[in-house]
Amino acid sequence: MRVLVTGGAGFVGSHLCDALLAEGHHVVCVDNLLTGSQRNISHLKNESRFEFIEQDVNEPYDAGKVEYIFHFASPASPVDYMEHGIETLKVGSLGSFHSLDLAKKYGAKYLVASTSECYGDPLEHPQKETYWGNVNPIGPRSVYDESKRFAEAVTMAYHRYHKVDTRILRIFNTYGPRLQLNDGRVISNFMKQALRGEPLTVYGDGKQTRSFCYVSDEVDGILRLSRSATHDPVNVGNPTEFTILECAQLVLKVTGSSSSISYEPLPQDDPKQRRPDISKAQRLLEWEPKIDLETGLKLSMAYFRQAIELEKTEKSGKQQAVVV
Repeated sequence: MRVLVTGGAGFVGSHLCDALLAEGHHVVCVDNLLTGSQRNISHLKNESRFEFIEQDVNEPYDAGKVEYIFHFASPASPVDYMEHGIETLKVGSLGSFHSLDLAKKYGAKYLVASTSECYGDPLEHPQKETYWGNVNPIGPRSVYDESKRFAEAVTMAYHRYHKVDTRILRIFNTYGPRLQLNDGRVISNFMKQALRGEPLTVYGDGKQTRSFCYVSDEVDGILRLSRSATHDPVNVGNPTEFTILECAQLVLKVTGSSSSISYEPLPQDDPKQRRPDISKAQRLLEWEPKIDLETGLKLSMAYFRQAIELEKTEKSGKQQAVVV
């Protein structure tokens, strides 16, 4: 197939491009590089079945006839979506409309990347797809939460009114190589701080929980969902739950770091618990994650070491340029 991936230069999007190419598809990656990076797709520059288009999907565009569309464009980390709040709201609304219009025009199948943030600070635990969530619609995180909730709504509307063959993916915390070093997410923060010998920053008392899915497991779930016939949302995440403090301690163990742990105030509307009920994915997709957190951290460590060294080199180059 000729497949379109919006946000294909992002963290999960670039891994999805790799997986689709491995299946033999022709992949068109559309990204404006707001939070994505050419570095994530640089290994594909000589791949004849890969096409990169630098384009803001919030503006009308047409990448030509495609048979499948994966809408993954969006800032996804708190640092990014709080800095680019308007763009985040636009990509969940205008970006969704434009990609769905292409799916309607070409009769393409469609999968939208939504998020566990649709559940907000959940009062139901673990979170099932039938739970409507506990979201503050005007809080600082609302630009992302409501963007994704709207993206789900418009996706279902195109399915109901225009018969577009759609799927809705709810991604839980995902990590692995290509995660941005400074994006403020739990794993990237802890790995960066531990490898630099800096204190690991834990917000609140560290008893809030998250469930971390390694990126290869996430992509496997995405591909299985893309081949399914279900139109309602499906959770794809790792159901093994860790407190933030437990995660910090595991990062210290894996990296061998002697860093201490420092505590900062909990940000507004930060979820107290997060864990997917994946019984639907197990039943419909025959999917469940294979890689535990400790293994995934070990698999990610070389990438984070390299990213830190690259950042040092780039900073050094900028300083030399200023001196010259």
